[in-house]
Amino acid sequence: MKVTVHDSIAAIPAGEWDALVGNGYPFLSHAFLELAERTGSVSPDAGWSPKHLVLRDGNTLRAAMPLYEKTHSWGEFVFDWAWAQAYQQAGFDYYPKLVSAVPFTPAPSSRMLRADARDDEAATILVEAATELARETGCSSFHVLFPTDDEIPALEQAGLLIRKDCQFHWHNRDYQTFDDFLATFTSAKRKKARRDRRRVAEQGIRFRRLRGSEIDAETWSNVYSLIARTFMLRGSLPYFNQAFFEGLSDRLPDNVLVIIAEQSDRMIAAAVFFESDTTLYGRYWGSDGHYDALHFETCYYQGIDYCIETGKQCFEPGTQGEHKVARGFVPVTTWSAHWLAHPEFASAIERYLDEEGRHIDRYMDTIDAHTPYKSGEDQP
Repeated sequence: MKVTVHDSIAAIPAGEWDALVGNGYPFLSHAFLELAERTGSVSPDAGWSPKHLVLRDGNTLRAAMPLYEKTHSWGEFVFDWAWAQAYQQAGFDYYPKLVSAVPFTPAPSSRMLRADARDDEAATILVEAATELARETGCSSFHVLFPTDDEIPALEQAGLLIRKDCQFHWHNRDYQTFDDFLATFTSAKRKKARRDRRRVAEQGIRFRRLRGSEIDAETWSNVYSLIARTFMLRGSLPYFNQAFFEGLSDRLPDNVLVIIAEQSDRMIAAAVFFESDTTLYGRYWGSDGHYDALHFETCYYQGIDYCIETGKQCFEPGTQGEHKVARGFVPVTTWSAHWLAHPEFASAIERYLDEEGRHIDRYMDTIDAHTPYKSGEDQP
């Protein structure tokens, strides 16, 4: 068996890579990663240098890991800025570091892609290869962001420190209509959700859905302008450039959904979603101004409508945002794993993660007590 390092996803045959991904998961697809690299959204100049790992047994691709050398911590959504500052104050370099993740995408999924999900040996080989690569290239650390629950034991056994966090997800309990979903709410919360939706309708706002293959370059340009405007109001720019969005129509036509909000036949807001066989992922939002309750409607309620209509079992609307709880999203544990070359820093961070994990547990318990569901409604 042999592990090789590839500085471009294009160097790995798409069919072989995608056979490891499965389930229609869009973000680890060869098309998604290749488009991100080809359009320059992911590149050494952007602080993301691909170092993808491939494990072959003879000519057979047995396992792989998406991997990047990073010179910053932007676009990861697992925050280690304080770690970097501590390194700097002690006279050490925190960057570069190695990160196994999907760039700019906080969606949990497998990071140790295996032809056989039970192949623990392949998982161990990949993690050992990544840590060895970190040592050889002078990286301070190796991080695995948003792995699955099933991958945590292997990562912990390999000596990585485990970090806990949470997101808010919606789960479909075989609802037939949106009203079926709202029927699980308490009366007060149900009235609030209906009031949210009514406020949007009263502003004369209507919605259109476009699948990836239906979105032309002009529409993408308009959508991107709205997203960029919203990012700029927060003092930043979109991580993915316009060329990336325009390329989605050709590269992932069946995995992209755009919901457009219109007022007097004019596009005023848009939300970009991705979908797998079972899950809807909310990723980007933009508008040309403030409209009462429009963000909740476009990014959450419209997505829930779509999941109910299409039978999607889960809706992941992105990271953070306690306001999602009142709309029916519940806390779900997310994970990351960390190897640090410096033993003293590793020990200090291990102590910090133990305390942080207890805080996350308390936080999730508190949130669970404030969901909008009736007492006795069993939510995952």
